[in-house]
Amino acid sequence: MAKKLGIGVIGCGNISKAYFSLAPLFRGIEMRACADINMEAAKARAKEFKLRAETVDDLLKDDDIDIIVNLTIPAVHYEVSKQILDAGKHVYSEKPFVLSVKEGLDLKKRAEKKGLRIGSAPDTFLGGAHQLVRNLIDTGSLGKITSGTCHVMSHGMEHWHPNPDFFFLPGAGPVLDIGPYYITNLIQLIGPVSRVAAFASIPAKERTISSRPRAGEKIPVATPTTIHGLMEFENGAVVTLNTSWDVWSHGHAPMELYGEAGTVFVPDPNFFGGEVRLTEAAKPVKKLPKWKHPFGVANEMHSHGMMANYRTAGLADMALAITEGRPHRCSMELALHAVDVMTGMLLSGETGKFVAMQTSCERPAALGIKEAKALLAKKK
Repeated sequence: MAKKLGIGVIGCGNISKAYFSLAPLFRGIEMRACADINMEAAKARAKEFKLRAETVDDLLKDDDIDIIVNLTIPAVHYEVSKQILDAGKHVYSEKPFVLSVKEGLDLKKRAEKKGLRIGSAPDTFLGGAHQLVRNLIDTGSLGKITSGTCHVMSHGMEHWHPNPDFFFLPGAGPVLDIGPYYITNLIQLIGPVSRVAAFASIPAKERTISSRPRAGEKIPVATPTTIHGLMEFENGAVVTLNTSWDVWSHGHAPMELYGEAGTVFVPDPNFFGGEVRLTEAAKPVKKLPKWKHPFGVANEMHSHGMMANYRTAGLADMALAITEGRPHRCSMELALHAVDVMTGMLLSGETGKFVAMQTSCERPAALGIKEAKALLAKKK
């Protein structure tokens, strides 16, 4: 039996609850401690999940912590991850793991110097629905993917998040906040991107919070909130990505990929499960039967009903990859290439020019049914 790697968390905000509550589903990892600049937040999470609450400095020194999960706000992801690597720990970051290619390359250099690993969310592309689409592509059911469309549009986070300010500051916005789910999924399905172009705008210069406890408070908008992007992939495919927090309603599907032999309708990459639909040439669209993939099984109640949620799968895969001596799927190279694509879109929106990618990457290994089951802890 592979030993369990000790996991510590820096950042005890909203997303930390998902990591702490879902970690027991997986083998190879054990949550042991948490830290936050707000010690009360750390203590609250520690009490809730029976962990140690520590200062950041103390967590970095702990001998029983092998991997530290960086759940801080995007603006400080780079600095915190640098601290973690310099302390001799592997790091797994929330998305986007850095805000520039330069920052990512610096972290890569630091990790390689010490023989450490870097991993990053999102790991939703490991979900049953998205791995089913990967299987369709890899087995040639769709032929070569030639183009596609993606749409992720709403009216922002100020209507539900208690502290939505950072969503509208540089380092966030819909491309850097929601884009990672879509772009990472596209890379694992199609491959790396060669160049991008985009139009970007800020229709509203300030937002009014309607969520509690700050309802009525106005916050400034300092980053584009509507971005219409275009990606040219190394295999020649061309895919549009429209992201916006200025849309009240729309009728677009989250993701459609068009192949030489048919079309696949991909569910929202922000989630692990969902309905996959397919056409074979000109035949009518058909709903595919559910694939018996463990990360497609509904396991959590949401406002829309029961849904599949296996966040932490990427962290568990990284931990087991360390002990097994193999590449992990939510890799630094994949995350950095996604950052390259997203920041390239923002730069194109500013300059009006095509932007060539500075990086490339291999598609991560597919996570089939057998491989996914191997990540799960045995039921007692």
